[in-house]
Amino acid sequence: MELTGEEDAEMRGGPDPEIAATMGFSGFGKKARTFDLEAMFEQTRRTAVERSRKVLEAREREKEEQAEKDLRSSCINPSASASNATGTGTTSTQRRKVRSESENSSDEELTGPSKQSPTSAQGPVEDTDDEDDDFIGPPLPPGFKDSDDDNDDDTEEEDNNPVKKIPDSHEITLQHGTKAVDMKKNTQSEVSALGLDPSGARLITGGYDYDVKFWDFAGMDASLQAFRSLQPCECHQIRSLQYSSTGDVILVVSGNSQAKVLDRDGFPVMECIKGDQYIVDMTNTKGHTAMLNSGCWHPKIKEEFLTCSNDGTVRTWDINNEKKHKTVFKPRSSQGKRVIPTSCTYSRDGKLIAAGCQDGSIQIWDRNMTVHTKFHCRQAHAPGTDTSCLTFSYDGVVLASRGGDNTLKLWDIRQLKKPLNSAEGLPSFFPMTDCCFSPDDKILVTGTSVKRGGGSGKLCFFYRESLQKLYEIEVTDASVVRSLWHPKLNQIMVGTGNGLAKVYYDPVKSQRGAKLCVVKTKRKERPAETLTQDYIITPHALPMFREPRQRSTRKQLEKDRLDPVKSHKPEPPVAGPGRGGRVGTHGGTLSSYIVKNIALDKTDDSNPREAILRHAKEAEENPYWISPAYAKTQPKAVFAEVEPEDDETDKPEWKKRKI
Repeated sequence: MELTGEEDAEMRGGPDPEIAATMGFSGFGKKARTFDLEAMFEQTRRTAVERSRKVLEAREREKEEQAEKDLRSSCINPSASASNATGTGTTSTQRRKVRSESENSSDEELTGPSKQSPTSAQGPVEDTDDEDDDFIGPPLPPGFKDSDDDNDDDTEEEDNNPVKKIPDSHEITLQHGTKAVDMKKNTQSEVSALGLDPSGARLITGGYDYDVKFWDFAGMDASLQAFRSLQPCECHQIRSLQYSSTGDVILVVSGNSQAKVLDRDGFPVMECIKGDQYIVDMTNTKGHTAMLNSGCWHPKIKEEFLTCSNDGTVRTWDINNEKKHKTVFKPRSSQGKRVIPTSCTYSRDGKLIAAGCQDGSIQIWDRNMTVHTKFHCRQAHAPGTDTSCLTFSYDGVVLASRGGDNTLKLWDIRQLKKPLNSAEGLPSFFPMTDCCFSPDDKILVTGTSVKRGGGSGKLCFFYRESLQKLYEIEVTDASVVRSLWHPKLNQIMVGTGNGLAKVYYDPVKSQRGAKLCVVKTKRKERPAETLTQDYIITPHALPMFREPRQRSTRKQLEKDRLDPVKSHKPEPPVAGPGRGGRVGTHGGTLSSYIVKNIALDKTDDSNPREAILRHAKEAEENPYWISPAYAKTQPKAVFAEVEPEDDETDKPEWKKRKI
């Protein structure tokens, strides 16, 4: 059987001549190339096996050479091995370069010259540390210092000089208030509250201008602008701000009697209830009845927080129950009278609650026992002054108090009768001037206040052990109200009396925080973003198709001002009986109602007789009221005819009609 040309071309896989002639190009109709995947996989597997075999052989040869080298070095004199150390080190280095992957056992073996034994001629080896066991290569020349040794020296120097631990080489300034006194609000804009979340990502500032501003270090650029500003407590000064231990909610303590809790974005979560001010025993009321002074979160329980007030109580609250407090602590004076707590705080473990009172005492309770104090000191500070801050050290043993008597004192809570140390001459004009410990718990920080034009406010650093002044920073020409040293960021936040919040940091010692925003350039404002509406301008279109452009309304307003009709102020409604010829609204009094009706009555009653006879015809045709009753007995009425009026000018005076 013979095959045709097309079938023959198809069987041979060649091009079809007729299709090529029809399509206009040759090579049409060839079959695609096929690949044998199994053969390719097999070839790849063989290549991998061969490569693995070569690597294993190289490792075996290297192990044999290493064993031979160890045997040879054990037989050679140690002095000779030391003379050949350089060549051996070079050979071992070349072997390490050839080897692609080594096992742990081969890494641990000695590749340099052998150690000198303790019984060598040079005498016993004094240093037998692990670092000598791991040493590889010839001995170092005398006087050589490693970089690790330099780092150790720097660390030792920092330990000896705590000033180098203070991160104050760089600073940024955040503008909370515009100026010291806001003329529009007639309020001052001191930064009276600072709060930083546990991670150090967000900072919140509050002031006497009622504003709370949120700052995000990761989201800010070099312009250093707050991303949110709000007034959570309306027209009450902000006295304290603090993030919870988890950083998801914020406690806001203001000048009113109700503390608020906000979320991270500033939206309200709960508000404490206000107590009944007519109840004498403050234990029986559900909340505070006077202005709040301070507040803080529990360090371990994220739902619990603490507040103190001018009603003489310290109360704990649960964020899930805003209708009533959890517990009440009532500080008392030595005579058993009520005293006002001006500051309060938890201990680091949350088991103790401390309060500083207006009579100068410091009283500490067990969190689970609300009646009697566990520790107290009656003469901690001068009576009649506000103890503005209490804070515990990180070890939980030492308590620092910042008094209104211009002192800073350290106390051992186990022996609270006498202070450990005291620093004087620290002016404090604000009831919220605070103090804090450094992250290593060796330095104590506080701020000083100054009068206007009286110098610069300072941030003072003291040794914890002796309270001797270690260092000070001149912050600005106003008082230093708040200070905060964050342990994770290693940065110091300061709130001042002229509306500034400053952040001190060190590029090497500090972490994140202000370092994230100072490296970002200020974003330029694009002109296209300022346009409110885009217009398509077609210059060759007809006037009827042109879109009206936005024009200034200034000229139109000027024309309307000159127009007496448009610029006429409407007359206000009349209140009362009326004034200026205008009658007030009727119904208020009887006289106004009568006057209103008289003014509206347009009938002409000049001739009463004609006014009555105007209805005579209708009454005669359709009698309804009087005529039917007297129809039988009433005589027919005869009216006098109207005589024309004569000219009375000629009559004598006594005959003329008198009107």
